[in-house]
Amino acid sequence: MNYKFYNCLTDECKMIRQKVFIEEQNFKNEFDDIDNKAIHIVACVDDKPVGTGRMFQSKNSGEYIIGRIAVLKDYRKYHIGGGIVKAFEEKAKELGAVKISLSAQCRVREFYEKLGFTAIGKTYYDEYCEHIKMIKKLR
Repeated sequence: MNYKFYNCLTDECKMIRQKVFIEEQNFKNEFDDIDNKAIHIVACVDDKPVGTGRMFQSKNSGEYIIGRIAVLKDYRKYHIGGGIVKAFEEKAKELGAVKISLSAQCRVREFYEKLGFTAIGKTYYDEYCEHIKMIKKLR
């Protein structure tokens, strides 16, 4: 498994997010202006792009926001999503972050809890899907 960081939204990122969020999960508003300022990651298995995500600096000092973590269906059993989150965590530390946060789909809340995130606040809907904010302190 290798991870590549990019300062722009690549075709590989678009392809994975299209398949996972638009085709599988029926989201409509997948791509936005944040894509233009985010750090993107692509996880590859044998040079095949199979997972992606993005991270950007919050308006809150010392905080980075992780999002759009997506892994192609046939590769979900290989812990690639967790590897993406951990790679972003290390990158955020390099950039001086004291915490990272994300908006988790409630159905995968436990996945993020196992990675050390804590849910805060009330649940809310993004399009039709219930989400919750989660944070992880890095220092």
